[in-house]
Amino acid sequence: MKLRDKTVVITGAGGGIGAALAVRFAREKPRGIVVSDIDGPAAADVAARIRELGVAAVAHRADLGDQRQAAGLIAASEREFGQVDLLCSNAGIAVGMGIHAPQERWSAAWSVNVMAHVHLAQAVLPGMAARGSGHVMITASAAGLLGLPGDAPYSVTKSAAVGLAEWLAATYRRSGVTVSALCPLGVHTGLLMPALAAGHPAARAVADFGPILDPAEVADIALEGIDAERFLILPHPDVAQLYAKKAADPEGWLTELQREGR
Repeated sequence: MKLRDKTVVITGAGGGIGAALAVRFAREKPRGIVVSDIDGPAAADVAARIRELGVAAVAHRADLGDQRQAAGLIAASEREFGQVDLLCSNAGIAVGMGIHAPQERWSAAWSVNVMAHVHLAQAVLPGMAARGSGHVMITASAAGLLGLPGDAPYSVTKSAAVGLAEWLAATYRRSGVTVSALCPLGVHTGLLMPALAAGHPAARAVADFGPILDPAEVADIALEGIDAERFLILPHPDVAQLYAKKAADPEGWLTELQREGR
């Protein structure tokens, strides 16, 4: 999909990968960009940056674990710029705890890392399917393909996000809608760097698997993947080989994960 004259909605766009996507996509001259985040002032700051680049942009605060707010975001985007052509469902959180994480942490991870994608898909896909065009990119994680020691809620919910993207891609392709799963390893964001500085085992494992990329690098690769309508968008190329290695030898992969988690 080419982004020129298209309407783009990006969630979790107040910083990190989401903000980098918004800035990079603005260079493609879309019709408008909707910058959404649970942090309203952060979303407003990013939208202001986009307008400085000469592209129409609005900010929208939303907690996308709430189905009504997700539907409201899509409805507001359509009122502002017309049909939504590209949805980047990008919001995500880490927990940094194992299987005994408190229930509220599990619930929060499930709400943001899985159900937010579900709610947005429910809101945007009927219109895309009716028109026979549109693209949805779900930001999952390489952890969703490879697993991640040290953070059970993150690993489990990111695996579910990849599974959701795969189901949507297979189901909606016949309707002319394409779907991608963006699955980076380490990215220099507030999600990873404080945990890495603290020596958290999950963060160390991410850093050991591959280089830590700048969000702008991830945004460039995401744009290429959307343009090619690829399902798996892998900013770290080694992830493809690691994923194949896991599939070929699950027992050996579990041993490797155990080693990474020490």
